[in-house]
Amino acid sequence: MRAPLSIVIPTLNAERHLGPSLGALFEGVQAGLVRELIVVDGGSTDATVEIAREVGAEVLEAEASRGGQLRAGCAVARAEWLLVVHADSVLQEGWTEAVAAHIGAQPGHAGYFRLAFDDGGPAARWVAGWANIRARFLGLPYGDQGLLIRREMYEALGGYADIPLMEDVAIVRAIGRQTLVVLDAKAVTSAEKYQRQGWLRRGLRNLWTLLRYLGGTGPERLVEGYRR
Repeated sequence: MRAPLSIVIPTLNAERHLGPSLGALFEGVQAGLVRELIVVDGGSTDATVEIAREVGAEVLEAEASRGGQLRAGCAVARAEWLLVVHADSVLQEGWTEAVAAHIGAQPGHAGYFRLAFDDGGPAARWVAGWANIRARFLGLPYGDQGLLIRREMYEALGGYADIPLMEDVAIVRAIGRQTLVVLDAKAVTSAEKYQRQGWLRRGLRNLWTLLRYLGGTGPERLVEGYRR
């Protein structure tokens, strides 16, 4: 029986975080759950591609657009299930059991991980707590919480939109809140951007970007302000 899971990771100059992210994923390889690991790079100028190839990942090259990169990676994935993980997220030990349980019991639902940050401060806990509440009650987990989805469902929804931002929100809105469940494991995400920009400033920027997107502003317009 073939392993049921393809893991897809979009990258762009991710050398600082990719190693730990990939290291956590080998739990799934050792458990016989992961069939392949696909890294879709958007033109990195650091050692990202070399790191991915050293661990045996299949590396694709694409334009630097996260939605487009994910679309390209999922298009070549061969397993029955897809797991999308960001390069700066490390899945908590034991994630394999949570994913395997979901695959066995809830094939008609997509799943995501609880969010945590690699920062133990109160601001980090507050932001992660709000993100987990938003995901559970509004059905809006972000990409750094991962996405586990059966290929059949993914293709029926049309897959990731080829957009530079909000591709994660677009696909979970298509999936629908009633079809999303939280997995019994955490995705521990880098707090670097929050620490650099300030927790309140970054959090408010993310919320404002989400509200503008839900209000109809296009991702191409949103991405310019988001990256500043």
